[in-house]
Amino acid sequence: MSAEATNPATPGPVSSPAARWRARIDLRRLGRAALLGPAGRDRLPDAISHVVDAHRAHHPSADLDPLRRAYVLAESSHRGQMRKSGEPYITHPLAVTLILAELGAETTTLTASLLHDTVEDTDVTLDQVGEQFGAEVRYLVDGVTKLEKVDYGAAAEPETFRKMLVAAGSDVRVMSIKLADRLHNMRTLGVMRPEKQARIAKVTRDVLIPLAERLGVQALKTELEDLVFAILHPEEYERTRELIVDNASRADDPLADIADEVRGVLRDADIPAEVVIRPRHFVSVHRVARKRGELRGADFGRLLVLVNEDADCYGVLGELHTCMTPVVSEFKDFIAVPKFNLYQSLHTAVARQDGQVAEVLIRTHQMHKVAEAGVIALGNPYAPAPDDPADGERADPTRPGWLSRLLDWQEAAPDTDTFWSTLREDLAQDREITVFRPDGGTLGLPEGATCVDAAYAQYGEDAHACIGARVNGRLATLSTVLQDGDTVQLLMGQDPASEPSREWLEHAHTPAARIAIQRWLAAHPAHTDTEEDAEPSSAPRPTPEGAVARPLVDVIVDQPDATVRLAGCCTPVPPDEVTGFAVRGGVVTVHRVECAAVARMKSGGRAEVGVRWGDTTECRVTLLAESFVRPHLLADLTEAMALEGAEIVSATIEPPTQQRVRHTYTVQLPDAALLPALMRAMRNVPGVYDVNRTQPHPA
Repeated sequence: MSAEATNPATPGPVSSPAARWRARIDLRRLGRAALLGPAGRDRLPDAISHVVDAHRAHHPSADLDPLRRAYVLAESSHRGQMRKSGEPYITHPLAVTLILAELGAETTTLTASLLHDTVEDTDVTLDQVGEQFGAEVRYLVDGVTKLEKVDYGAAAEPETFRKMLVAAGSDVRVMSIKLADRLHNMRTLGVMRPEKQARIAKVTRDVLIPLAERLGVQALKTELEDLVFAILHPEEYERTRELIVDNASRADDPLADIADEVRGVLRDADIPAEVVIRPRHFVSVHRVARKRGELRGADFGRLLVLVNEDADCYGVLGELHTCMTPVVSEFKDFIAVPKFNLYQSLHTAVARQDGQVAEVLIRTHQMHKVAEAGVIALGNPYAPAPDDPADGERADPTRPGWLSRLLDWQEAAPDTDTFWSTLREDLAQDREITVFRPDGGTLGLPEGATCVDAAYAQYGEDAHACIGARVNGRLATLSTVLQDGDTVQLLMGQDPASEPSREWLEHAHTPAARIAIQRWLAAHPAHTDTEEDAEPSSAPRPTPEGAVARPLVDVIVDQPDATVRLAGCCTPVPPDEVTGFAVRGGVVTVHRVECAAVARMKSGGRAEVGVRWGDTTECRVTLLAESFVRPHLLADLTEAMALEGAEIVSATIEPPTQQRVRHTYTVQLPDAALLPALMRAMRNVPGVYDVNRTQPHPA
């Protein structure tokens, strides 16, 4: 059977939120009620009274008849089946349904939850479920059943969770039921063999807890974390439990004192608010202890301030920062920029004179509901609005962006192994950042993501044409690691045949980017970075050293019979301010006055020679253009130079590195005054991000 049972393994006597929640479920009472069988035809069975009370608290006007009928079918179907702990099997779907009801799940989800094991473990068929409860319930039960049919062994894990992901993407309620199912099984894991407990706990830790985080179901996530912590790290768990017990036994409670002070501040400001102390769960205390060392009283919990309106959140923040001592570095605004999993709240911290610091969470009651229950609190995401046409389309406007991305790349993953490795990598990212687009949109990316990842997140496979990026207004390479709050403008080429670079794989951290690049490279095995259009038929070839197409500019030197040579280190042209130095053979080299060579020669005691420009304005100059790699760049660049009247004397193109390439051109202009316009024209070529004068390369 899908749900195995043992004696509950509670995390000790501490009254944590998870422990109080578990205490509400009296399995023995549920067992006794289940053994009595269903109630009368119209009366609600006693066994589901807990579920009904929890459901009515969130949905007062809900139709309870589907729950009654679902319980009757589930109880009769599972009758005679027992869990390993001795309770009737029906206690498992009842407990799973109660978990979801307390989180605010709507009636359809609860109905499917009561029936979620019937098709797998009894003679009930999907068609019967559909006939009695409708297509939505049938769909959900089918989705959960498909997940349960796959073994959780190591070899089966990749395909198991690929199916889970597809099921969740089709309807997030399938994943909600699965998470609640796993939570109840983790609560009752104690009589299994230790090695089996460890295996289930590791799968829960590696995949299900991160999925709960991404679905925003913090209430499930935190309890699962504590249960896994107790199984996989029993010694550290026990030390953490002792810390919590010791703190609870102290006479003074700094959090309570700070909470009273906060209540007074808000009362004086006439802001209606509820201020409560939120004890940290075991894993949270353990993390804080590792981060801060010795814990103080205020470290064992946080203050939660609940208000009615969004504007009140900022009103509370202002009062706390005005009347108390804020820790500014702790401030985060997840209301203006919600987290990827729908979470919204203001985070701050206030300090007492004795150094105790209390973290404060500020949110509305609705925000709190979503923070605890995530997608479960959103009800039926597929129910059409009253003014929407009932066209039968399954569209989920509430589906988290990360889930949409995962669905996209799982379809593109060439095989299960690739899917599994990329899924594990993605879920291992415990923090997501938000970057802004110039058009006002946002992109949610995992921490450590680069401009390559941003390109594929925004454009999909069209990101093959990306030629660069600006981060916070500055040009940046595609390998640049993005930070939370950065603004990213992606520079896209216009050529539909644009190609990604193999080097991009080194900088791609998201599955979407890696799989798209790998697919393209696999389809073009002969592709190498050196095969870009570096030298099309129209590209210039280096000319022999010293080749001159036209006379150079005139220079008048205050030294009779001297031969004049323009210095290659700074390539002076009119109207640059220049100076000269005599070298061997009666030659005077002319430099720009700001040239580094001028300072060196002066410090070496070499005398300057006066020089000035003559009447001829023709000039030769060497320019260095730096650009991102893209096809046909060289052809576009040389065409732009020709349109400005520049004659290319020689050109050198270096091999690309990190998707950037350097071009060095020695050009001759009919008039030195044309140089600024030429450099502007070169910079305006898509992909070129800088043009400067430089010394010429050897031909």
